[in-house]
Amino acid sequence: MRLRPYIPSHDFDAIKNWVTDERTNALWSANHAPFPLEKTAFDKFLADMYIRYGDCPFVAVTDDGTVVGFICTSVNYETNEAMLAFVIVDPAHRGKGYGREMIQLAAKYCTEILNADAVQLNVFTVNDRARKCYESAGFTERHTTPDAFDFGDEKWGRCNMVFKP
Repeated sequence: MRLRPYIPSHDFDAIKNWVTDERTNALWSANHAPFPLEKTAFDKFLADMYIRYGDCPFVAVTDDGTVVGFICTSVNYETNEAMLAFVIVDPAHRGKGYGREMIQLAAKYCTEILNADAVQLNVFTVNDRARKCYESAGFTERHTTPDAFDFGDEKWGRCNMVFKP
């Protein structure tokens, strides 16, 4: 597997159908990303995330070039911590270890190339599968904020996880 920069003209069509419903969009992006995904709105969303937080989008590709994941990275220069966000794996490729490998590569990029002291991410407490993936990639819980996000009549907690090399 490799991480490479997201190229809208090449990669959007590969990922546009991964978010199939409003719940998946909320789990993936806390409703920050537009739903349904449309190219112009997604491009604007990514541009806005770069301007606001410095988020840089990447895709995870297999050795044959198949796009299997998407992730954004940024660095808070005051704390020297990197942030992983908008993590998603193609539903057709889940359960194969691609998520764990993508997270590990992103953490390595953040610590070895961006020179961050630590890497953090947030995951909703109702997203057990993602949380277990992050734990298998070496992340540990730092703190949890209960009832941090409303989805319909549900209240989801938000777990902040950290990786330190």
